[in-house]
Amino acid sequence: MEVGSFRKRAPDPPNSVGLRITFFVLWAMDTIAATLFFVVPHATELNPVTVYFYHVFGLPGVVLAAACYAALVVFIGHILSDPLDIKFVGLVVLLYIFFVTNNVLLLVFHEPLPEFLGV
Repeated sequence: MEVGSFRKRAPDPPNSVGLRITFFVLWAMDTIAATLFFVVPHATELNPVTVYFYHVFGLPGVVLAAACYAALVVFIGHILSDPLDIKFVGLVVLLYIFFVTNNVLLLVFHEPLPEFLGV
């Protein structure tokens, strides 16, 4: 057995620190917004996994679901090679920018992003 062949199968450490920090900031904002969706009467969480965890565990279930999403993103990023990792985390950050913007507008103005923009 060669040691070199074993090292090739080891996870590739990510080199996207700035993107990961952005992801975690947006993830935290989205987690807070998703938790508020279960508290305020005019907003509804659409993610069925988050809703299921809420019904099973209450508000801590919302945070647990969000932690599972973050763990999945971190796990996938550790498996992908460096260029793919940066593209993957970048795509997740772009999606979270949309989700967080939509969630904040829904909580503050009672309208989702498409209605707020008049689409």
